[in-house]
Amino acid sequence: MPSRERNKFVKKNQVLELKIEDYAFGGKGIARIRNEEGDFVVFVPNTLPGQLVKAQINKSSKKYAEAKLIDVLVPSENEVDVPFQDIPGAPYIQLPIDLQHKYKKESTLSLFKRIGKVENIDDLFDEFVTSPNLFHYRNKMEYGFSAIGYDRITKTDKDEFTLGFKRRGVWWMGDNLDKDSGLFDKQMEDNLKNIRKYCFNSGLDPWHGPKKSGFFRYFVVRKSFKTDELLCNLVTTSVDLNNFDLQKFATFLKNIFGKRLAGLIHTINDEVGDRTIATSGSLNLIYGKDKIVEKLLDLNFEISMKSFFQTNPKCAEKLYNKVIEYVLEDKTKVDNTIIMDLFCGTGTIGQIVASKSNNTQIVGVDIVASAIEDAKENAKRNNVNGLKFYCSDVGKFLIAHPEYQNKIKTIILDPARAGIAPKTLQKIIALNADRMVYVSCNPATQARDTEILRDAGYLIKKISLVDQFPHTSHIETVVLFEKS
Repeated sequence: MPSRERNKFVKKNQVLELKIEDYAFGGKGIARIRNEEGDFVVFVPNTLPGQLVKAQINKSSKKYAEAKLIDVLVPSENEVDVPFQDIPGAPYIQLPIDLQHKYKKESTLSLFKRIGKVENIDDLFDEFVTSPNLFHYRNKMEYGFSAIGYDRITKTDKDEFTLGFKRRGVWWMGDNLDKDSGLFDKQMEDNLKNIRKYCFNSGLDPWHGPKKSGFFRYFVVRKSFKTDELLCNLVTTSVDLNNFDLQKFATFLKNIFGKRLAGLIHTINDEVGDRTIATSGSLNLIYGKDKIVEKLLDLNFEISMKSFFQTNPKCAEKLYNKVIEYVLEDKTKVDNTIIMDLFCGTGTIGQIVASKSNNTQIVGVDIVASAIEDAKENAKRNNVNGLKFYCSDVGKFLIAHPEYQNKIKTIILDPARAGIAPKTLQKIIALNADRMVYVSCNPATQARDTEILRDAGYLIKKISLVDQFPHTSHIETVVLFEKS
């Protein structure tokens, strides 16, 4: 067997200082190594053109390598100072928003040219929809406890009771959030250090990742922009639970947030896996109520701690308005018809369509049982008729219900980040609908599906980009496909 050719530019785990020269989709900065062998590209996520960074190679091939960011040594000349604490979830918060939009638009449309083979994508571009709130736009945040902290001066780890976010790329190291990050609720984040101090003073240990032991694990907060309420969830193990007074903790939170505190939930998670809500274990209401209400486009939605709901509700309204605009563009394909809302989640889009059309039936399908339960409850609350929700895998549902074939004129698609499985997409195509409005939080998989849809006769008529997550690399797309 011939030996594998050695990469002449980099080695795995090698730490390098790299100058970022360009920007690729998904927040990947492009650096180039130049020597007598030629030019070699290294992609470094969460970096910007103009930055000098320290990064570690974690994957390489003959043509390029990928590295994880360790530190930004010199900022880009385009970056500006902001009054917020830097966190991994907002890598571009120091970049002016117009430049963020420019990078996102150019890199996203290039995907449809390169992967989707849509050469005229610039001509099909409709609108770049911006977020109404550039800061403090999130309605949920998960803060993690850790027994291993980060020393920002020496840039090394240390034994410390921490509550905040993990250091980027380091699963076992926490970094205290001491003030407002600019993404979530300012009062909550300015007080997180006080919540950390209260928990520290209990004498109980935070979670130690490598040892997989400890008491405090997560502090999760949901916010309603409609009522300005906060719903909190303290996640701990069952070890030493008798030594922590949950009612006193609830009183402590009430003293800080007053009427804003809607409720406190306590979750027991004894699993070693890194997730806030365990597959087994209990969830108990300690104080107040276990749900809050959010309003989207004049409809009210009740949200529990486990419910999926749009993270940026103010921008979600603009996203949904764009979806509705595309759905209702041809009313003959909507009024007095059946619309399929596939991967419907809590059924928000379907409910809005039903409320704005005449005698339209919506058939919503999603595999997540709790989301379908929420969808049914929200439809009752909003008095929206003509809705049917099914808890099922989309592919299996379409096999079990052949009666919908050739009966659907419009399909709404809003899949998870992985996109639509090829076999499921073929079943959707077999419905023989006239139009599809495809919403995606991952344009790379949507661009991949675009080529399959084109081969089946569906061409892009319009595409819009929605910036639901300012200061991150994420972008949502809304694409209207019509059968040629």
